[in-house]
Amino acid sequence: MKKLEELKNALSEVLAKDEIIVDEITLKKKGKYTFLTVVLDKVGGIDLDGIVASTHLINPIVDEYDVCDSEYILDVISKERG
Repeated sequence: MKKLEELKNALSEVLAKDEIIVDEITLKKKGKYTFLTVVLDKVGGIDLDGIVASTHLINPIVDEYDVCDSEYILDVISKERG
């Protein structure tokens, strides 16, 4: 859990320049796959282009923090509205 909190802090610092908030990071096994899910938010919402651009920033940082010993799928999503 400490690694996930450190990762969240690092991602928050990088994404803050684009006014993007890292809402939550989870590491969960679903079936035979493990997902590292990063939930992003932004005032007014974040569109698909924002998610893609953020993923390009997030990916090398996630690799650096190495939060999981096994293979996982990085899933970057926007916070649900409603």
